[in-house]
Amino acid sequence: MASVIAKGVRKPVAKGHGGVQAAHHKNTAGLPVERMPVPQSVTIPLNQHIGAPNEPQVKVGDEVKVGQVIGSTDKFVSAPVHASVSGKVTAVKPVMIVNGNMVNAVTIESDGNMTLFEDLKAPEINSRQDFLNAVRASGLIGMGGAGFPTHVKLAFKEDAGVDTLIINAAECEPYITVDHREMLDHPDDILYGVYMLKKWLGFTNTYIAIEENKPDAFEVLLKEMEAHKDISEGIELVCLKASYPQGAEKVLIQSVTGRQVPPGKLPADVGCVVMNVESTSTLARFLKTGKPLVSRSLTVDGSAMANARNLRVPIGTMADEVIEYCGGYKEDPYKILFGGPMMGLAMADTHVPICKNNNAITAFAAAKVKPTRPCIRCGRCVQACPMSLEPTKIEKMAHLKNVDALNKASAMVCMECGSCAYACPSGRPLVQYMKLAKQLIREAGAKK
Repeated sequence: MASVIAKGVRKPVAKGHGGVQAAHHKNTAGLPVERMPVPQSVTIPLNQHIGAPNEPQVKVGDEVKVGQVIGSTDKFVSAPVHASVSGKVTAVKPVMIVNGNMVNAVTIESDGNMTLFEDLKAPEINSRQDFLNAVRASGLIGMGGAGFPTHVKLAFKEDAGVDTLIINAAECEPYITVDHREMLDHPDDILYGVYMLKKWLGFTNTYIAIEENKPDAFEVLLKEMEAHKDISEGIELVCLKASYPQGAEKVLIQSVTGRQVPPGKLPADVGCVVMNVESTSTLARFLKTGKPLVSRSLTVDGSAMANARNLRVPIGTMADEVIEYCGGYKEDPYKILFGGPMMGLAMADTHVPICKNNNAITAFAAAKVKPTRPCIRCGRCVQACPMSLEPTKIEKMAHLKNVDALNKASAMVCMECGSCAYACPSGRPLVQYMKLAKQLIREAGAKK
């Protein structure tokens, strides 16, 4: 990376607390994204985001086209959902998604034509509000995280002091490489998306933050920036140390700007907005064409998977169909995850639909698992926690269901990154206790 740094890429200004050195396993970084054949049917959940659920805008028997709205609501914290294939609606009913929740969904039997909805056109933007309306119309949510509607994130007040945009291209989770591929394959869309965000929202500082283990991404982006100085002026690339969880919002903000987001606060409270790199390029494509978010890229990998690939799939494609397209399993899977091994959700059933924020399917064969033993008070979990929490204290208080003590221990600050469990030599299931602690706090709050 020395040559890249010398060409003008700057180093981070600060280092946060904690983190671990997890093996990268970026096996698919050299594999371009392959478009998966259109499935015979898709089942599209109407609530794929944090916030208010959408109401169905179609009924059984309706003919729909790609990009047509099939679910929406007038609630602010929401994002519309669009048909990802053309064909006939065969069901509107609840289905289970990977987190175990039952949500309303629209099933569409594909006609194989992928006919675009005739009303799709690039939005006309003449004001900040026009831009925010376009972001909402795109159906965009955070494609690398919890699924927060993007237009809500961007709707900060003009006098709020938000001056910094950080494009999160760290992709620190092991195995996943779709953000890396986005930078290699679509640097033009990334830069255009950043340009439009700057133009309409007034950011004065703009950074694209990439881990040092992706030197080819730096080279591609630098070349694109040199070729398009008119839209890349003011954009800086930042070379991050390759560590986990470098891509977590609060960790990233501190690394890039030196600003610290206090517990219970949001990035906007310290003048920052963080956007995932694929979210940025997806927004750019919508602004150019009017085609909303109807498909996404995801990495398929892991020791049990027959053929590792990067795929582009229609939203609503079933995970088991994706796995079958990749040749199934070469070994019996011990664990199958939506996401990577650090923060992925385990799938009890692979017949669940791909949603907008699902960036990977990883499957792992049985391996040597650390036995769970009593805590030896080594403190490694405390050293690893990027939020400076005491995971073993929270574990103990969760056992006791002591909500007051959990609040005092700042359990809600935990971002469930898994660093504590990764570092623990005793194999304590610390992340599960973090989740339990947060649920206990929520339940206690609901009873008041």
